[in-house]
Amino acid sequence: MPDHEKAIVMGSPHLEKETKLQQRAGSLPNTVIKHANDADEAMKAFAGYEGEFIVLDEATSKKLLKRIDLHLMPLLCIVYGLNYLDKTTLSYASVMGLRKDLDLTGDRYQWISSMFYFGYLAWEYPTNRLLQRLPLAKYSSFCIIMWGLVLCCMAATKNYSGALAVRFFLGVFEAAVTPGFALFTSQWYTKKEQGTRVGIWFSFNGFAQIFGGLIAFAIAKGVRLHGAAIAPWKIVFLVTGLLTMAIGALFLVFMPDNQLNARWLSPYDRKLAVERVRVNQQGIGNKHFKFYQLKEALLDPLTWAFAFYALVADIPNGGITNFFSQLIVSFGYTPEQSLLYGTPGGAVEIIALIVCGYLGDRYGHRLLISTSGLLTATLGMVLIVALPLSNDGGRLAGYYLTQASPTPFVALLSLISTNVAGWTKKTTVAAIYLISYCAGNIIGPQVFRPKDAPRYVPAEITIICCWVASVCDILFIYWYCKYQNKKKAAFRSQPGYSKLENQEWLDLTDRENPEFVYSL
Repeated sequence: MPDHEKAIVMGSPHLEKETKLQQRAGSLPNTVIKHANDADEAMKAFAGYEGEFIVLDEATSKKLLKRIDLHLMPLLCIVYGLNYLDKTTLSYASVMGLRKDLDLTGDRYQWISSMFYFGYLAWEYPTNRLLQRLPLAKYSSFCIIMWGLVLCCMAATKNYSGALAVRFFLGVFEAAVTPGFALFTSQWYTKKEQGTRVGIWFSFNGFAQIFGGLIAFAIAKGVRLHGAAIAPWKIVFLVTGLLTMAIGALFLVFMPDNQLNARWLSPYDRKLAVERVRVNQQGIGNKHFKFYQLKEALLDPLTWAFAFYALVADIPNGGITNFFSQLIVSFGYTPEQSLLYGTPGGAVEIIALIVCGYLGDRYGHRLLISTSGLLTATLGMVLIVALPLSNDGGRLAGYYLTQASPTPFVALLSLISTNVAGWTKKTTVAAIYLISYCAGNIIGPQVFRPKDAPRYVPAEITIICCWVASVCDILFIYWYCKYQNKKKAAFRSQPGYSKLENQEWLDLTDRENPEFVYSL
């Protein structure tokens, strides 16, 4: 079968006739019928219900949504917060004796910072394929437990080479969390709900920054006052690593792979949970690799617009994430104070992400509203560059404003859930997006050169330029999605066009499904 031919199934006795009508109408060119395995997992929920009409009224949908939120969101939020905390533990450790104990002279600290993303980069596409192929929750749980174990191993490192190895494998196992959580969100929530939910679980990066700063400060102060058998930075790694392993075990027990094996839903409610996301035109999962969807992902301009943003916007992220403690020290504060004074930045991130996510979903302009956070962050970096070293309070306030920068990244991450259909295509686009994210984060620490301390002006100017370019890219994505929606609307209005029964469950891509509407 040629690569461009798409195998579909619907469970309808009139499928072949309807498909031929669609082909004549031009809505499903070169489409053929094959077998049930090519359709979405959602088709299993309705096996034996052909011809029956499942009613899902608004009150039932809201009640079901509350139950889904109650069981899914706490786990997603806590694990994603740990994902950020475990990456940034290195920044806390850098001012708690790690640099001296591991002899991180010259640019060694920069390379340890970047090595995490080499592991992330190397495993990102394979882990996306495994997320599609294996049970989603079980594979995610395995990765969470393993990255907690690897983080504990950081406390046992005695030299530079050992730290490099640990950071590489930490990146390997954390590579699954962001694309996996995007898939969870896509499975369980409608398009109008996804931006808010992604903003909420991503905002736990900010909670993790607050929690991590307080824990690191408490450990540093406790060791200074009472002493300890091991270095304080090792205690930080052990505490965060063991906590991650414990949460990973809970994730394994309580997180379902999809609606079909959610133990806290009755068999009928599982069908309702699938029915409520029919509007997404995406289904809930398909484990079969489809080469034509891979090809479409690689040729889609949106894929590379997403990738450009992830690359350019995460150069600042890679630098600030690993150097924020040292940056605060450069403002004139002590290393111990830097652990505590970094925490308000987390509050700024939480507010920015939740507010932008909510307003974006409410007003239907997720992309445009998300740029407000990036513009706020750019203002903050301008303050850091422009204010004199003596104005430590003003520069610290500038740092806090920079923590609003993730809002467009999160908006685009939610748009991978919302605006990319076809499960092979979705996992491919997510992989490319996060590979670009890794590349940006690898470059980021390298722009903070030791010779530029304490002001790091070249790095700060680089960050401003990257954020301005990122805003331009967001505007292009907004225009392109709007243009594609107009084309699809014109196509649907043609004489002879008709929508197929259960077309939502055919694992069609966003480009080939004429009913698919891009969110803005």
